[in-house]
Amino acid sequence: MRYGPEHKQATHTRILAAAESLFRQHGFEGASVERVMRAAGLTVGGFYAHFASKEALLAEALRAFLQKRRERWMAGLEELRGKEWLSHFSRRYLNRQIRDDLGIGCLMPSLLSDLTRASPTIQATFAEGLDALISEAQAHLDDEQNVTARQKAMASIALCFGTMTLARATTSQPISNELLASAQAFLLANGETPLSPPHPS
Repeated sequence: MRYGPEHKQATHTRILAAAESLFRQHGFEGASVERVMRAAGLTVGGFYAHFASKEALLAEALRAFLQKRRERWMAGLEELRGKEWLSHFSRRYLNRQIRDDLGIGCLMPSLLSDLTRASPTIQATFAEGLDALISEAQAHLDDEQNVTARQKAMASIALCFGTMTLARATTSQPISNELLASAQAFLLANGETPLSPPHPS
């Protein structure tokens, strides 16, 4: 039986969603092709009709994740600038829900160590998505005498990803909550911390 392009696209999307969930929970190495296809409710043999390799799957999953998360993290913050924007952004990311729920939380803490060993192609895909996130954050920040808006954006995002990785690595210990709180305090050391708007659904 031959299926139309809509069916193939729907299947492709299912595989990506299953891969993203498994990458969050088990990292790249822990999410085999067989495991991904089983989670998607499909047979292993169908994988190569959609992706040339597991690395190609990771590249597309990274690209899709970074685009979706950038839109989600920035939603509702379009009119904010400076410390007010940074307060909302950091509270939206540096929280216990993002840390604790591996099924829907951030993919980065699970994949960063894998990315250090990834191919230049995968690293380029990640760098492209990361740069887009930095550029969008930069648009909400201002240059100062000794630091540019881009440097602020880079440092803030690096601190968020690094803190979340450490907080996940120490979830069972009191220092995990302290890490989240300390990173927020550091980011907002010289500004007010207004209450965060509702998180987008």
